[in-house]
Amino acid sequence: MLGASLVGILTAEAKLARRTIGTPLEDPTPDASGWYGKGRPGPAIKFALLGDSSAVGYGVDQVEHTPGAHLASGLAEGADRRVYLRSLAVVGAQTRDLAGQIDRALPMEPHVALILIGANDVTHRVLPSESVRLLEQGVRRLIDAGVAVVVGTCPDLGTVEPIAPPLRQVARAWSRRLAAGQTIAVVEAGGRTVSLGSVLGPEFSASPKVLFGPDQFHPSVAGYSSMAAVLLPTLLAAVGEIPAADVEPQAFRGEGVMPISYAAVQAAKTPGTEIDGTEIGGAKRGARGRWVLLRHRRRRPPAEPETPEHDGETATASEPDHAAG
Repeated sequence: MLGASLVGILTAEAKLARRTIGTPLEDPTPDASGWYGKGRPGPAIKFALLGDSSAVGYGVDQVEHTPGAHLASGLAEGADRRVYLRSLAVVGAQTRDLAGQIDRALPMEPHVALILIGANDVTHRVLPSESVRLLEQGVRRLIDAGVAVVVGTCPDLGTVEPIAPPLRQVARAWSRRLAAGQTIAVVEAGGRTVSLGSVLGPEFSASPKVLFGPDQFHPSVAGYSSMAAVLLPTLLAAVGEIPAADVEPQAFRGEGVMPISYAAVQAAKTPGTEIDGTEIGGAKRGARGRWVLLRHRRRRPPAEPETPEHDGETATASEPDHAAG
């Protein structure tokens, strides 16, 4: 009887949360695809953005406010190169939809891909094992094609206000479990991860009215900016643009080498944690599994987000003639 009552409570709370959040708009966000870093030297960095509404920037009405614009502008400034962004993320996407997005990304031969996926798997009660399996397959496809891959792991849905206890506790446990599984799978496949934790940083919990949008589920303009600030240092590292001071791990920031199983659990609880594979004495594995390097990279001052140029967008991302200088 107690079990049946709990199921009933969880079902009712889920329906109430969905009613509060509402139905997603069909075309809610401007497309951030295009060229960034006008006047900067080449060759351009080709950047594919894949995933769900958190990658799209659901809810914002200006392209400069999208995560894609923030990230591509920051990548152009940090690397001092032009950047071509192709945003292929789709509102409502689950991990099973990632294969189709990768099909569309590969012809442009991206140098780096960022994947933000997982929240819809939790809300649609997809088993974490299935989500993780599909994500690993996608990451391996990209790695085999020579693409550097960064994955922002599933955020902690327990911070979403319309989700009431005890459903909030269930959502938190499920999303953290998925985030840990994503970390292990991505690193094993050759990518690196950044934990988005309590919805991209502890400030989300402290200031939900500022950092969540009107539906209280998706981030606000300030929230997407904060998310980009968390992801950008790892994105720059993935394309080889690492500040000299950050090449070696810093013990005072809690960085260091450890087994992946321990690092994955720690990362799921700590927003902004980067996990990447490494070796000890030439060996990738120890008695406790894959060796990884855990980092807490310093956030960069945000670049002024640009409006993208749309000069003959093509699958191969050929550079516009007027940008040759």
